[in-house]
Amino acid sequence: MKILTNQKTKNLFGLIALFIFLFSLLSAGLIFWRVSHADKYIFSAALLMGSGILAACYRYFQEQNTIMETAVTQIRGYISGKRNTRISCDEEGELYRLFHEVNSLVAILNAQAENEGKSKRFLKQTISDISHQLKTPLAALNVYNGIIQEEAKDVSAVMEFAALSEQEIERIETLVQNLLKITKLDAGTMVMEKRLENMSEMMGTIERQFLHRARQEGKRFCFSGDDMVSMFCDRVWLVEAVGNVVKNAFDHTKNGDAITIEWQQVASVVQVVIRDNGSGIHPEDLHYIFKRFYRSRFSKDKQGIGLGLSLTKAIVEQHSGTIEVDSTPGRGTTFTMNFLIPTKL
Repeated sequence: MKILTNQKTKNLFGLIALFIFLFSLLSAGLIFWRVSHADKYIFSAALLMGSGILAACYRYFQEQNTIMETAVTQIRGYISGKRNTRISCDEEGELYRLFHEVNSLVAILNAQAENEGKSKRFLKQTISDISHQLKTPLAALNVYNGIIQEEAKDVSAVMEFAALSEQEIERIETLVQNLLKITKLDAGTMVMEKRLENMSEMMGTIERQFLHRARQEGKRFCFSGDDMVSMFCDRVWLVEAVGNVVKNAFDHTKNGDAITIEWQQVASVVQVVIRDNGSGIHPEDLHYIFKRFYRSRFSKDKQGIGLGLSLTKAIVEQHSGTIEVDSTPGRGTTFTMNFLIPTKL
């Protein structure tokens, strides 16, 4: 019986059984030996037995009440804000099992409170980062607008600063769009419309997207892969993911450098490799490049907003893939994406 797993409960029932046994033994002896006035002795023994049982029960339930009062005090302490409160549950029995479950509930509530606190701190930091990212282009726009107003008669000056204003507006638009995309991915509201897509065709989309920039900046833009390789994916999102890495490569290369995209199928994995021979990534930054709004103190890029690679990682993971980076300062960077091909068993 589960009720007898507690030692104190066992002791109580054992004591009651002992009283009953002694009373029965005494009564049987008085009757067997035909002692005169045996009924009076039996009655007195019954009174003693009842008194003993009542005393044992009173002591037992008094101890149980003390235990319950202590537990209630601990629970009230937790409610009042003492997060480290715990109920002692070192013994066996259903009551201590209940206390153990209460302690488990407290641990879960503490963990949830800690996670909520982390979420609030992350939200605060994110809002601060967004504000910081928006201040720069907005301040630039304010300056350019003032110059345009002052140089209204100088058409060339107006055109120059209008072009600069357009660049800053594009920065703000990129920031907002990336934030919306990441928010949708985090909230799970973005549905991936996956279908079988040809890798060569998707890479062709990226080639057309960056070919003009490659020509303008005098950089070699190379593609290499098997035209027969296909992958079950959301075409729009995967092009976004690869495109963000390619943009990062363009941002950290100079005239004459090369950016290469290679893809292949190895066993049950589709692999995409984006390689450049640009400035590379400092070892200190390698563990943080996928962190949102992360800006390296070694980076010369002052225009980036620190969201592209974070978004790429989220998209790759939505496709059950992984992304790795290998880089040597001054020699270039290689990003490798691996996507597992679903197989039917």
